[in-house]
Amino acid sequence: MKADHRHELKTNELAEWIANLPQWAKENRTTIIVVGVAIAVVGGLYFRYFYRKNVVAVRRQLKLTGLFNQLSVNKLQIVQARSQGRDLSFILLQPADNLQTFAQNTKNQHMAALALIKRAEALRTELHYRLTPPSQQDLMTQISKARASYQEAFETASSVPSLRAMAQFGLGLCEEELDNYEQARQIYRDIVANAEFEGTTARVSAQYRLDTMADYETKGVFKPSPKPAPIPPLLPPGEMGPGSEVNLPLDINLPFALEPVTEAPNLAPVVPDTNLIPTLPTGVPDVTETNLPGK
Repeated sequence: MKADHRHELKTNELAEWIANLPQWAKENRTTIIVVGVAIAVVGGLYFRYFYRKNVVAVRRQLKLTGLFNQLSVNKLQIVQARSQGRDLSFILLQPADNLQTFAQNTKNQHMAALALIKRAEALRTELHYRLTPPSQQDLMTQISKARASYQEAFETASSVPSLRAMAQFGLGLCEEELDNYEQARQIYRDIVANAEFEGTTARVSAQYRLDTMADYETKGVFKPSPKPAPIPPLLPPGEMGPGSEVNLPLDINLPFALEPVTEAPNLAPVVPDTNLIPTLPTGVPDVTETNLPGK
């Protein structure tokens, strides 16, 4: 079969298919609608997945990073205010609430667990940054919130050993805040003994806390400074008795100390030295008013 003849046959088939297309579409309308809807759904799901992965996830990460940076900035502000006698520790509570809201709204369990851990750290830090020690009631209330946040993070990050170790280590710190050292020891022992936490920083920190726990249990008491010796009151000059000038304390600012004078020394009369008086040469007349010029 010649090539031109084959081309002619294909052209005829295409023309015939185009001519029968309306009739075919009418007969298969339901199939066409179902296939079109399926293509649209698949395309929409792919676009949504791509959008969430590359746009929404990035925005969520930036938001979480911004909350972490806010904590760092607030800590610096608190330290600067402490030098001026002002207590700004309460400004850590706002980012702590924002971290909790972020953890509740995000679908990413890893980011939610990290936000909950940072929230608990902010609550504990606020207690330490106060100018005055918190009351026992405030301590119990805030540590209870931090403990609940650590526990929720531990349960949320079920597939990330590093986050689970961090959350469990935070629970041990909460027990230390309440002076429950035996409970804290047990938590640290569980972290060290868990093979799942091998190689995590929280496991190393837990071992360090176990090694130095005795230092934290000891209550340090500072020895009171000795009282300074009383300084006798200074009397006005008019009320000083006889001889008081002799017993005045020496002024340490003077370049030298003055010795008290008890008795005036005996001074001999001053006799002029005649050898020091100049004499006129011989033959020079005495100067009188009559010899002055103009007289």
